[in-house]
Amino acid sequence: MTLVLEVEFLAGVAFAAVGPDSDRPDWPPQPDRVFSALVASWAARGARADEAEALRWLEARPAPRIVASPAAARSAPASFVPPNDPETGRKGNVAVLPGFRARQPRRFPAARPHDPIVRFVWADADPDHATLAALDALAMDTAYVGHSASLTRCRFRREIEPDAFADARPAQRRVYDGRLAELTAAFEAGRRPSQGARVAPVPVVGAPPRQSVFDSRWLLLEDVDGKMRDIRAAALVAKAIRDTLLDGYGSLGVPRERIPEIVSGHMPDGAPTRVPHLAIVPLAFVGARHADGRVLGFALVPPRGSGLLDDPEFLAALRSKAELIEERGRRIMEVASPEGTPRDRAFRIELSPTLRAERASLEPAPYLGPARTFATVTPIVLDRHLKARGPARRAEIVEQIVAACRNTGLPDPEIITADGATLAAVVPDKHSAFEGAVSAWPSGNAPSWTRWRLPASLASRSLVHAVIRFAEPVAGPVILGAGRFVGLGLLRVLEEEVEP
Repeated sequence: MTLVLEVEFLAGVAFAAVGPDSDRPDWPPQPDRVFSALVASWAARGARADEAEALRWLEARPAPRIVASPAAARSAPASFVPPNDPETGRKGNVAVLPGFRARQPRRFPAARPHDPIVRFVWADADPDHATLAALDALAMDTAYVGHSASLTRCRFRREIEPDAFADARPAQRRVYDGRLAELTAAFEAGRRPSQGARVAPVPVVGAPPRQSVFDSRWLLLEDVDGKMRDIRAAALVAKAIRDTLLDGYGSLGVPRERIPEIVSGHMPDGAPTRVPHLAIVPLAFVGARHADGRVLGFALVPPRGSGLLDDPEFLAALRSKAELIEERGRRIMEVASPEGTPRDRAFRIELSPTLRAERASLEPAPYLGPARTFATVTPIVLDRHLKARGPARRAEIVEQIVAACRNTGLPDPEIITADGATLAAVVPDKHSAFEGAVSAWPSGNAPSWTRWRLPASLASRSLVHAVIRFAEPVAGPVILGAGRFVGLGLLRVLEEEVEP
């Protein structure tokens, strides 16, 4: 017999952190958090003996499996809130008045699930009628799980759809015999209860997912003045960022020929390097309702296994160009177009290095997977000029994208059969699959300034968006094409396959 606890987040948002000092949302919610919510309902309902017995029955069950959709982390800026009511014991203490209460910074991490319903599944649990009735009464009175802003509707069921259970995942934390008594004792002592017990991870069988030549650990450059908004100029800004880093080496006294080629992209003789090197990609507000495609920052994506972000010389070069501005409390790197740039194309922006983003659009996770299906946020710059015309032109584009996958260490896209022919699962298009992303080329009557602005070495190449499906999950980042080192050809996991 199967027992299912269904929890629906009515506002579509789950406020909860993985720990008291963490800014990372706890998604999906773990069984110990939900059990605590049931215990709170039990206390609010008068701590009935039959319901306590039902909770003790539930805490003795093995950890349930969880069926939950992926979720996007919501930004969690600091809010200044009053602490708990002070206990001064003095008359006339104005500190208890709302207008005079102190404020403390606090963050409220939250996750926005694609599906607001989470299911906890005990595969071999068969409570008797009285126990199930008691548990369901507690569930119906559980108005929130986690933070009190996480409003919920909860109920117990005895069945689950087979297709849904196929996607169930193991829990990371669980409850155990005596958890109800432990929570009760902590409440009576005025202590914050500890988290539930950790569930030992199940060893992964099989090889890890294939990944590209680029590393999953990024250094973020947050746009702090809001001047960098149009993603179509991102490649020129990325080139300017690289030039700024190279100037940083110069300020340390490192001559150009000694700058590591994984940073400069050039060998000591000035020829382009053939080894993977630093990619600089734009991070834009895309893939969500009302997304407008504006750039919120950039990411430095080093070659996988290079250790570049821990290299003291690289970090010194970065710091030399990102001075600490004490009144702003952060390092600021100013990036500008080269001298002599026409006024209508010149730019000057301020970026702040950080390893942790406060804005959801700056999170690397949506680009990393693992997943089977990726789609472009910035168009791919094809490696060769197109020669074919008509229907053959599309096949030539697909062929170049398949080759671009191989060039970055990724497997070939999945092979599918359509109308009796075998094809690579690559769909090139003018438009991106993501809301807010800019098309690869403008319509025929659009003014020239609506085109993507590219470095001179790429200016004559064709651009194209694409959706790519692999036969097996691959680990991102996926950055393809001739413009991959200046942020073009950046792909993101399609939302339905983002792993939370």
